[in-house]
Amino acid sequence: MVSRSLAIAVVCLSSAASLSVAEAEPRGVIELFTSQGCSSCPPADKLVGEFALDPSLISISLPIDYWDYLGWKDTLADPRNTARQKAYSKVRGDREVYTPQVVVNGTVHALGNDRNAIEQAIVKSHQNKGILSLPVMVSVADGRLTISVPGGGETRNEAEVWICGVTKAVTVAIKRGENQGKTITYHNVARHWIKLDAWNGKEHTWTVPLRDIGDGVDGAAVMVQNGTVEKPNGMLGAAFASLH
Repeated sequence: MVSRSLAIAVVCLSSAASLSVAEAEPRGVIELFTSQGCSSCPPADKLVGEFALDPSLISISLPIDYWDYLGWKDTLADPRNTARQKAYSKVRGDREVYTPQVVVNGTVHALGNDRNAIEQAIVKSHQNKGILSLPVMVSVADGRLTISVPGGGETRNEAEVWICGVTKAVTVAIKRGENQGKTITYHNVARHWIKLDAWNGKEHTWTVPLRDIGDGVDGAAVMVQNGTVEKPNGMLGAAFASLH
């Protein structure tokens, strides 16, 4: 696994042994930083599941680990999710890190259990030049994922192309901590990351075996994001493919 850089805008595809294709023109990339040890998070976890049904959005759950000391160690948490959340806050300059926190299109944050605030953040994020302006095409066939990114005009020296393998639904029975006794389903949980390449604004196509996208995943989000792992910024474009 490699360092995480998320920027995901999703169009749901049918999954089959035969070819499936989608070209993404999404309006919102929603990254939820959540924790099994956070009593305010379950409504946000549910909301992300509702957003996952909207083909114009992608919602990804990024469980963090900094609440593990409260009595329950998050079974899905990854310290790289925590690092990503903090990196976003540094790029924005506000240093605001909390749960449940949503980052929309790599630029605007909002309270993760507030639907109206998230919708407003989507609108606000599109005031930034280039947000989700790049049509990305993904297809699944013959055990491979193919990604095509068109030329983007001006050269971007700091943009990266990533695949994120996700598990669409993970149900966890929480036995201790603030959510003791609750059983919560987490949606589009980030499980495995592959950095394909830096992107310089030129047209390019990649093909990746499905087995390389990760065990136990049933979806793959492809994203092109300005910045780097350490300094993630606006989402230029992305797409999502169901793998099973």
